[in-house]
Amino acid sequence: MKVIAGTRDFQIKDPTVVTIGKFDGRHKGHQKLLREMLGFRERKGYKTAVFTFDMAPAKVVSGTRQQMITTNQERRRNMERMGMDYIVEYPFNQQVSHMPPEEFVEKILVGQMGARAIVTGTDCGFGYRRKGDAALLKRLAPEYGYEAVIIEKEQDKHRDISSTYIREELDAGNVEKANELLGEPYAIHGQVVHGNHMGAPLLGFPTANLLPPPEKYLPRFGVYVSLVQVDGTYYGGVSNIGRKPTIDGENPVGVETFILGLEEGADLYGKDIQVQLLNFERPERKFAGLEELKEQIEKDKEYAARYLKNRKDQAES
Repeated sequence: MKVIAGTRDFQIKDPTVVTIGKFDGRHKGHQKLLREMLGFRERKGYKTAVFTFDMAPAKVVSGTRQQMITTNQERRRNMERMGMDYIVEYPFNQQVSHMPPEEFVEKILVGQMGARAIVTGTDCGFGYRRKGDAALLKRLAPEYGYEAVIIEKEQDKHRDISSTYIREELDAGNVEKANELLGEPYAIHGQVVHGNHMGAPLLGFPTANLLPPPEKYLPRFGVYVSLVQVDGTYYGGVSNIGRKPTIDGENPVGVETFILGLEEGADLYGKDIQVQLLNFERPERKFAGLEELKEQIEKDKEYAARYLKNRKDQAES
């Protein structure tokens, strides 16, 4: 997959089928759009191209920082896994925010991205104040020679599947429901950093600390059963998301994972790992001391082992 980022001066010479959006989370609704694009590639040979912005437009338009379920890097991984040929992360600023929707279609989607087909959802919005919509795409299609395909929203029990819906479930700790809507486990990627160096001495097995970037949308603080991918191998884990209130000092919001079954003494520092959340066990809390924390983590390990065994048994039955 070719990534076009950090520039507004680009040209895709291949005929393409294009979609536009934030693609935050690559949920089931997004996957429906992307599969439609793959169908165009198979039938007509068009390259698949995703247009998105390098930041949430709200940051420029209103000055508010919007956290995303998937970071830009995670979004790239998702699109590559789905088989996309191009992703354009267009630099967003005030000038771009005032671009008329007709100009956006003519100059960017058709002119620069080579769109022969445009696939969007019924709720798409683009151009100045999001005045561009699915109806406009259909109206402009004959003039610019592309095919407009509008996809109905994917639903869950009569509610549209959306990033907002998924955030609500993550806020409540309902990670299993969030994963159902995503069609895959909610995940946090990152490079293992040094923490308090208390995991192995206190608990007897390795810990991995991640510091997610500020733009990463995190679920309810607490302890989760997780799967951890290290060097292509998955291990069970117990992941705490939060500020480690039992540990003295001002601790940044982080993800600390106690990895089950990893070889003792394994050096994880500097490694890129992925932590997938499977089940919310309990909220984060402050314990009276390290001994009480250690006792609770032993219970967390037992809970995780039972959950993972049941999950495996169900998958095999």
